Amino acid sequence: MKGCKICGIKDLDTLNFTINHPYPPKFIGFICNYKKSSRYVGIEKLNELLKLDKKKSNFVAVLVKVKPDETILKEIKHLPFDYYQIYDCTPEEIKEIKQKYNKKIITALTVSNQDDVNKYKAFEDVADILLFDSKGYQKTQSFNHNLLDNVNSSKPIMVAGDIKTDDLNNFKDKPFLIDVSGNLESKKGVKDINKIDKFLNTVHNIS
Repeated sequence: MKGCKICGIKDLDTLNFTINHPYPPKFIGFICNYKKSSRYVGIEKLNELLKLDKKKSNFVAVLVKVKPDETILKEIKHLPFDYYQIYDCTPEEIKEIKQKYNKKIITALTVSNQDDVNKYKAFEDVADILLFDSKGYQKTQSFNHNLLDNVNSSKPIMVAGDIKTDDLNNFKDKPFLIDVSGNLESKKGVKDINKIDKFLNTVHNIS
C-alpha cells in the first residue's frame, strides 16, 4: 500500500484534525461541483477551508464533467489545489485542462467490468494518477478490485469503491493508494473523527 486519500471533507474541524493527525493522508479531496453529493462544498466554503495550511497533505479538487462549461475551473483556479480529480472527460479535454490550469491530474475511471478498467490506457499520457472507482458517484458502492490485477501502468494507481478500514489488509501487498469517503462517516455526508483516526492509524501500521 502506497498511502491514502480521504475524500469529501467539508468542515474546518474535520479538516484541521485530518491535516494535523500524526499520520496524515497523502491526499484530501473536496467535492467541488457535484451538487448531488451530500459532501458537496460551495465556492465560499472552499475559500474558507483551503486557508488552512495543508502541511504534508495534497489538496484535491474533485470535479465531474467540467467541459465544455469551465465555470467551476475559473472559480477555483486561485485556490491551492495540488490535483484536479476529473470524472467524465475525454483524454483530450483533460489534456486541455491540465495545460490551461497547470495542475496535476487524477483521472477517475468508473468500473463495473474489465472493459471499464482497460480504458485507463487512453488516459495514461494525461494522468498523473489513475483512480479506479465504482459507478456510484455520490453513493457508496463497490466493485471487484481483483479486476485491477492486470493493470500495467507506470502511473500511480488509486483505488476507491466502498473500502472499509477492516478491508485494508486486503491491499497491504498491492501498490495502491487507497481512497475512502463514506465509510469514515457517522451519517451521510458527516465525517467521524474517530473513524478517521482509526483509518489513518491502520494505514500507517500496514504501510
